Amino acid sequence: MRFKLRKKMSDLYAKYSEKPWSETFQLVRRCMVREPQVSSVNAMVSRLEMIAKQRGLGSHQSPTETACYLTADLFYLEVLLLPGGGVEDVKVAQHGEAPESNVSLLQLLRMKKFEEFSVKLDDLASLYNVPGDSDTKIKVYMSLQHLQKDLLKISNLPRHLIESDVQVDMVLNGRIGSIMSCREGHPMSIQYYTSPSDILMEMFRPGESSRGQAAMVVVGASGTTHRLQMESLIPTPPQVDSVGLPVFRPLSETSSELLPAFFLLKLQPPLPTLNSFIHKMSQITDVTPETDLQGEPLFQLIKQDGLEEKNCKTSGDGKDTLPDAELHNYVFGDAEWKCDSWKGAIIHTVPFTHPAHVPALLELLRHQSVINVLLASCISSHEHQPGSRSIASDLNCEILPESDCSFSVAFSLLDSDSLAVLMISVVDCRQVHCRLLMAGLVDHSLDNYASRVLTRCLSIPITIRAIRKRMASMRSPACLISEPASVLTVESPSTIHHAVDSIPATIPTALLSPEPMEEDGLPSPPGHYVMSVAAAPVVDINTDAVANPSPVPLWMSIHTGWPAASQQS
Repeated sequence: MRFKLRKKMSDLYAKYSEKPWSETFQLVRRCMVREPQVSSVNAMVSRLEMIAKQRGLGSHQSPTETACYLTADLFYLEVLLLPGGGVEDVKVAQHGEAPESNVSLLQLLRMKKFEEFSVKLDDLASLYNVPGDSDTKIKVYMSLQHLQKDLLKISNLPRHLIESDVQVDMVLNGRIGSIMSCREGHPMSIQYYTSPSDILMEMFRPGESSRGQAAMVVVGASGTTHRLQMESLIPTPPQVDSVGLPVFRPLSETSSELLPAFFLLKLQPPLPTLNSFIHKMSQITDVTPETDLQGEPLFQLIKQDGLEEKNCKTSGDGKDTLPDAELHNYVFGDAEWKCDSWKGAIIHTVPFTHPAHVPALLELLRHQSVINVLLASCISSHEHQPGSRSIASDLNCEILPESDCSFSVAFSLLDSDSLAVLMISVVDCRQVHCRLLMAGLVDHSLDNYASRVLTRCLSIPITIRAIRKRMASMRSPACLISEPASVLTVESPSTIHHAVDSIPATIPTALLSPEPMEEDGLPSPPGHYVMSVAAAPVVDINTDAVANPSPVPLWMSIHTGWPAASQQS
């Protein structure tokens, strides 16, 4: 025991022997100033000064000792103090702008959560992380402001409504997505994609909803200079080209400057992206995102990134499934998915230098997001492991890559030994085409049916189950209840009740089985997943209904059993 104590003291002595006494005193002072002891103005100022020094900021107290300022080149914080060490307000003033109250920073200081306050302060400082002198940083910040104004102008251009929900339509189809302007020191944010499951969760369980895919608009340091705008590039009133985008003024020496920076779309969360899409992004911007282009199979990236966890988090024990749930087993051929066309990388930021780049980049990001959601619907958070106990599967499927943005799903038909292959082609973020291949049968109506179901739910397991039900009903017409063509037909009226009461089970994603599976006691191959798929109603869709927007999205009627044209109060 004594030897261990000597060893610890020796280690501490060696660690601090070369540090100056002033730093040691500061460490002791920091340890002594516990959060409950911040009970005076001086104690609060001392704590703020310490945080400022840690984050590389300046600090000083006002002559009246009623405020403390934390300062940087392009912004400062004004902390208004109360007697006893309380905080009246926290204001953030960005370069050239009036101070604005910041509620989140104020709450952190009032609750004396200094560590979290320090992290928020570091996030704010990182927005201006550009090398160079103060003049260069100011120019980069001004360029960012002009970019943000142009993005708002593009977003406000008139366009036709595609979705019945205005907010969803803005996210999925807006030229710039749904913009949240700068506020409380936070950068501009763009929500550019949301999946059908996100929309359904938002409607029925707001507390558990997901923001989908978003991107912050910030600046980043560059090893080379880029010509960035120093004024708005969109004339007033704007002129619009044939695709509805504004005609931009050219970047000239008077309207731009060469600066050691570029703009960034900082993706939240980071996005697994195909190498071919990354290459397309660099062709648009002439700037290559920083990624490992050696790449890994996309489905592996999706699994690692946890998208399947987001989609299946409410159903890990299988208890939320509807009656008659099916258990699907999906196998990703490991060797086949290692082909170059389906390799990718996880991208965190997308650099660009001009506002015209953003609409094209967002279309690529949406396209990639649709591909990811489709593949994630077949990936559980637990891969089969050798030695795990066997679980009977209702359906075994194999997913194989075909060509760029196309893949196939092989499966067996319901109550039959026949096999079928569903060819899936993700044309873009709004078009998913399906072709059903079966021996001795060519039925384009089934292709159209599968395309509509998959486009609306973006779930391969639910689409496969719907196809099998459809094929069974074609062989046994009595299985279907006659309903108006525009209304979803269901096998049991109670299905609607379960769909409303058990929302996780109706989300258009596969539901994770709690146990991994092996077939015939043999080790499972890589990419081998078991999915529990809720029994959704048999679908009968009227093609005419597609042209008639309604308060209830058509894809949702597939899962809830609601009529596509029903009204919501």
